[in-house]
Amino acid sequence: MTALLELKNVTKLYRGFAAISDVSITLQAGRVHAILGENGAGKSTLTKMMAGAVSPTSGEILLDGKPVTFASPGEALRHGIAMVFQETSLVPSLTVAQNLFLGDEKVFNRLRGLYIAAQQFLQSLNFPVDPAANVSALGAAQRQMVEIARAVRKNARVIIFDEPTATLTPEEKHHFFELIERLKARDVAIVFISHALEEALTISDTITVLRDGQHVITDATSAFDRDKIIRSMVGRTLSDQLYNRDAMRPTRPYGRKTLSVQNLSMGRLVRNTSFSVYAGQVTGVFGLIGSGRTESFKVVSGVAKRNFFHGGIVRLFGKAVYYRIPRPAVRAGIAYVTEDRKVEGIFETMSIAESIHIGALAADKGGSWIVSRRKMRELAARWSKALSIRAIDSNARVLELSGGNQQKVVIAKALVQDPRIVIFDEPTRGVDVGAIAEIHEIINGLADQGLAVVVISSYLPEVLNLSDRILVARQGRIVEEFAMDEASEEKIMYAAVH
Repeated sequence: MTALLELKNVTKLYRGFAAISDVSITLQAGRVHAILGENGAGKSTLTKMMAGAVSPTSGEILLDGKPVTFASPGEALRHGIAMVFQETSLVPSLTVAQNLFLGDEKVFNRLRGLYIAAQQFLQSLNFPVDPAANVSALGAAQRQMVEIARAVRKNARVIIFDEPTATLTPEEKHHFFELIERLKARDVAIVFISHALEEALTISDTITVLRDGQHVITDATSAFDRDKIIRSMVGRTLSDQLYNRDAMRPTRPYGRKTLSVQNLSMGRLVRNTSFSVYAGQVTGVFGLIGSGRTESFKVVSGVAKRNFFHGGIVRLFGKAVYYRIPRPAVRAGIAYVTEDRKVEGIFETMSIAESIHIGALAADKGGSWIVSRRKMRELAARWSKALSIRAIDSNARVLELSGGNQQKVVIAKALVQDPRIVIFDEPTRGVDVGAIAEIHEIINGLADQGLAVVVISSYLPEVLNLSDRILVARQGRIVEEFAMDEASEEKIMYAAVH
């Protein structure tokens, strides 16, 4: 096999701490190489070295057997290395077509021709995205499609996919996997990072596992199964813990009706939907992309506005409420943990302590506006311990954390508000198996404490594992409700698509 790109004994230090330590990896033309590991294992750091976003502290990078140094991602792209980041790097104010051709514009551009070319290219990839739409108006799944399309259009020799399927529907994943096969046929070397271990086992030719910034194992995919990968990642097996509901844990009984929604409507996305949420329970919400599952709860939490006329009624503890912005909803006890932590959940350049303190300020629980650094650090230390946020210290910037630890910061920012209802939207998207177990434990703990908890998820095993009752959304409405003793994957999926 042709060694296209090699990293030899690379190390990356941040503030004297090794994010990657003495790791070597080889990418071969026409092969899919999966890189797996927990959050903080060093996957993103390693791939960012390949893509020119990060420079190694020591070690060397070889392209076609020759040492290379990339000063920027643009320089790496000129050498044929493209990366599709987990959080998209598109320009929100530009259209889809403009983002696709960004950097390749001619002196004189004709928008009509640009849109036609973009439409044809997107159709060739089976991506249903309007080339004339502004990126800011797209959902997370469509933004990811544009990001993937942009990398493929560059005709790169090496393409790095960081969680490419996290926001895609089953049908869109099928088209993406077909695209991978076409790229392999063109001798493109592909790096595949995913927390969906089944996908890695299905699509990859080789698997490398990292743990705590160090290389654990590299072997042919045929030598692995799910348990072997997890043991390599975390030193123990978590298969039984993650998505197999404990048969000894009874369904939690209904508590007080915390939230009641009647005939809620918001444009074409939410249409006359009604449902209730109860204290002391986890209410799971399942639906395909476009089902209105997220938008319904964004209206409840004041992130989005319902229709002014005939928009329906929302009652919190029996009292009718109408939130047009999140702040009064937060102060009333509603916490919303967003599905898109980078765009809506975190301030990347702030420290962990500052990010958590902002959550307290939003709920008027931060005391005086004259900020005490000592109290801020104490608050961060308390929540970092409670949620097992792993970082060098509370002054570390959120940007420097792994995806799972960033998610825990978002959760801490919500829980510090002392909410009475917590809405988790895709709480484990882009999170490794170890952090998934920890976040599930947090969610169950909140329900056991008597809080009303909502978990919106597109992953059925997660919904079945966590929920005490399940709501199914379709075409802007809640169309079905299942008790746990009657719920199954087949019944839920049938309700979601028929």
